[in-house]
Formats: sequence, C-alpha cells, structure tokens
Amino acid sequence: MPGPESLQPSDPTSFGEYSVIGRLGRGGQGIVYLARDSEGQKYAVKVLNEQWSQDTDLRKRFEKEVRAAQKVASFCTAAIHEANLDADPPYVVSEYVEGPDLQEAVSKEGPRKGAALQRLAVSTATALVAIHQAGIVHRDFKPGNVLLGRDGPRVIDFGIARVTDSTATVTNSIVGTPSYMAPEQIAGKNITDKVDVFAWGCVMAFASTGNAPFGSDSVPAVVHRVVSAPPDISEVPEPLRTIVADCLNKDPDQRPTAKQLLMRLLGHDAEDEEKVPTSQAVAEGEKQAIAPVAPSGPQRPLYPNHPPTPSGPQTPFPGPPAPPHTGPQQPTTGYNRPAPPMPNPNVTGAVHPNMTAGLPPTMSQRPPIGGQGYTPVQPQSQQSDDPVLAQGWVLPAVIVVIIVLLLILLLMAVAQ
Repeated sequence: MPGPESLQPSDPTSFGEYSVIGRLGRGGQGIVYLARDSEGQKYAVKVLNEQWSQDTDLRKRFEKEVRAAQKVASFCTAAIHEANLDADPPYVVSEYVEGPDLQEAVSKEGPRKGAALQRLAVSTATALVAIHQAGIVHRDFKPGNVLLGRDGPRVIDFGIARVTDSTATVTNSIVGTPSYMAPEQIAGKNITDKVDVFAWGCVMAFASTGNAPFGSDSVPAVVHRVVSAPPDISEVPEPLRTIVADCLNKDPDQRPTAKQLLMRLLGHDAEDEEKVPTSQAVAEGEKQAIAPVAPSGPQRPLYPNHPPTPSGPQTPFPGPPAPPHTGPQQPTTGYNRPAPPMPNPNVTGAVHPNMTAGLPPTMSQRPPIGGQGYTPVQPQSQQSDDPVLAQGWVLPAVIVVIIVLLLILLLMAVAQ
C-alpha cells in the first residue's frame, strides 16, 4: 500500500485494540487507516461509511460477505483478521501489505515485462480462483486493488465492493473505474464471477502496456468502447495476448472461468481443466507465483502452444560436456573422451600418461575433471634428464644383458 498520510483532526485515534498512526487512502466505501496493535504489528483498517449504520439489512449482507472473505486463502490476498460490524462506525481489519499498488508502479516504473508480468498474471488469477471458490465476486478488480508486496502481488478489497455496488446506481458504480468493468456490469445486467475475469484481462493489458484496453478518458467514451468496441491489446505480448482476448469477450458465457484461466496460465491443456481439482490448481498457482523471479532462468509457458525460448543452461546435471576441440584431431579412448596428448619429446621429463597404468588413483590416475582428460606429471625425483632413460624398458634390459654376459663368462671359466 502507499505510505501513510498524516491524520486529520477529525480522524479517530483507535479502533478497539488498534492504534491509528496514519491514513492510507479514501474511497467511495470509506477511509483506510494504518494502525498498530499492542504488539506493534501493522494492519490496514477500513472504516465504512455512515450508510452501514443506517441499514440493518445491508449490515447483515455485508457481514455475510466478510465471513466468506475470511475463509479465502490468504495467499495472493490481504487476509481479513477482524470485522467489527457492531461498532460505530463499523470497520474491517486486514493485513497490511507494504508496497505500491499496480497503478502507481506502472505509472512510475513503466509496464511489467517478462518474469514479473508472468508472476503478476499467475498470482492474480490464483487469487480470483480462491475468491470465487469462497462464493465471492470481487466486482472491483482494478490496478489500484492489486498491491505489489515484497512477497508478491496481493488482491485487496474483495467482498466489500459487492455489497457497496449492489446499492449504488449504475452511474455511481462506474465512476472512477469504468475502464475495468464488464459490459454486463455497466448495463446493470445479471452479475457473475465472469465480470472479474473481464476485469483481469483489462488489468493485464494495462500492466503489460501501460494503457487500459478501452481507454481512460471520459466516462461516456470509455463506457461506449467497453460495450461496443473491440479492445486495443495490440501491444500485449504473446502468448498473454491470446488469453487476454478471450477474457475480454463481450459475451460472459464465452469467457473462461477463473480456474480455466489459471490452468491456461500454468500451461495445462484444455482436457486437464476438468480433471484437476480447484484446490490443486490454486496450490499449483501459489507454488509458481512464489518462485524467485529470475529473468535469466527458464520460465513455465503461459500457454502450452507458445513455450518460451529457454535462456538458462540446457545440459543435464551434473555438468556441461567438454568443449569441442578446435585444433588437430586427437585420438580417442573409451567413453568418447579424447586421449591424453602425446608428450613433447623436446620437453624434459615428458611422460605419456598411459605409462602410469596400475598406479593408485591418489597419484596420476585421478578421475578427469569436467569430463576432460589431462596429462599427469611425475614427481621431480622420478624424472630423468636423459630422454632415453625416460623409457621404462631401457634400464631392465641393460640389467638383463649384463647378467647374461656374466653367466657366459662364468660358464667359460668352469669349462677351462
């Protein structure tokens, strides 16, 4: 969330055990404060408008939504810790996520790219699956409701927007965020979780290009484009563009569900969508979303028909093979390794490695490093300055000849 602003004289100093230390923002639903509990832990406290204390039915419906929201897995969302709807004014305490929202980040840093964009797509889709699984329709999924925390993107304000929008007029409900609303939502028709899928497509288009797919100028112009004109997603990179286009279908029945969307992002085939349980899909999305973002490493495909070009090492463990030989061709030995080079007769003490056969591996028979041969060198005490004596068979042959000559001389002496 953006950094806190200074408190105003009219702001409360506490909500129950939570001491207010600043303002985080203000919207149509109420004011969000930064607060701290007795142990120093920070929280975001949303204080609802006066309409909540004046409408008993609205309070009950809202309480039902909050209870459902508390069941949503906290991953990829700002978890709700407490909701005191009997207080005056009513308030909701949720996890405080340090970091800018997506709207602010794109405005300051530019569009998301590569692994950061993929992580954003997977984590937000995972959050929508978890939210829909709890029976909640977000209804206000937009860049301002996606926080870029240190541990990844988080979706906020789900479960609250639904009740607020259900009592608002169409005109009031679209002020500020028409660029991310589905056609049926603008037209006041039956609302399903497919409106969140449409909004997700709009948010991903904005995140990857810096522009909303239906523009962000006047409300009438944006509303007209959302209802009647095709989206401008020409700059959205593939394969994400294909998925975004399906999410922005004017007909909600032709859009994928949040689960189908997530499965496609994870690289599953269409046949897998019905076989994989929702809980497993969420778990898989969580696992990929928390993986370290390494632009130089391999990435899972956003769509199975468009695998990314691998940029990391493609050789199997434990290590790469020996580099190709660019000089004169060397003879080879077993295991497809080049034989050790022959000794240079002009180098003093040069010995062919094969003459070390039978020695223990602690000496010259050590395994090659990295799959390459090397030339072992004898200790200095074993080397000779005479290249002839360096041949191992010379000295034994001389000794044998001497012994034979001595035997012949001995036999001749005996015969005389």
